[in-house]
Amino acid sequence: MKKLLIFFSSRKSWTLPYLLFSVVFVIIPLLLIVVYAFTDENGRMSLVNFSKFMAHPEAINTFVYSIGVAVITTLGCILLGYPAAWILSRSNMGYSKTLIMLFILPMWVNILIRTLATVALFDFLRLPLGEGALIFGMIYNFIPFMIYPIYNTLQKMDKSYIEAAQDLGANQFQVFWKVVFPLSLPGISSGVMMVFMPTISTFAIAELLTMNNIKLFGTTIQENINNSLWNYGAALSLIMLFLIAATSLFSTDGKDDSNQGGGVW
Repeated sequence: MKKLLIFFSSRKSWTLPYLLFSVVFVIIPLLLIVVYAFTDENGRMSLVNFSKFMAHPEAINTFVYSIGVAVITTLGCILLGYPAAWILSRSNMGYSKTLIMLFILPMWVNILIRTLATVALFDFLRLPLGEGALIFGMIYNFIPFMIYPIYNTLQKMDKSYIEAAQDLGANQFQVFWKVVFPLSLPGISSGVMMVFMPTISTFAIAELLTMNNIKLFGTTIQENINNSLWNYGAALSLIMLFLIAATSLFSTDGKDDSNQGGGVW
């Protein structure tokens, strides 16, 4: 009893709820995905699910198309989000915080409701639903996740680097390209992670904005799970997880390089 009291009074015991949560809702589901992915319908160890994926051009095309949509969405969020973050970082504190709240405010609304509102907007403007609506909806839903990390990085940037570059005769473009942009790479990397990963796995946005005429990889996984094809659906999920893990490793390597080099070319 005394040992229990000592354990629960220590700081280590504070991590117990988080550990239990991670085990039940993260580790065990991931282990189940791996087990189902590498077993057949009879429970025997097999690679038949991955062979099935490689033998179906439709599934591979959907996978490649989903990556393309995720890349276009991420690039669109960078092109639109970086100037917004740059302008906000150069504004006065009260004004910039208000604008940041306006960007974050839509995140308080459920993503399905925002997507349905986008569908209603396209119907009101008499614009067709399809690939264009899909890209628009993706960027609209995920651009705040790109703006805020970049803004946070630019806001914390040491302004003495800019002053030093200006003292050395650099013009505005050189200051931005040689100093500001390299220092903001960690924010861009975080934004890419926060946009690319959910984009490649989403399915509700594609179903609503294309009237289910365009399938993403997340839709394929959902259909297999709904049809009780647990093994094949788990294999597809594992393939997607490998892609997300590779993206995470690439992003982490980029952050380490930027930190070691000071972030300035």
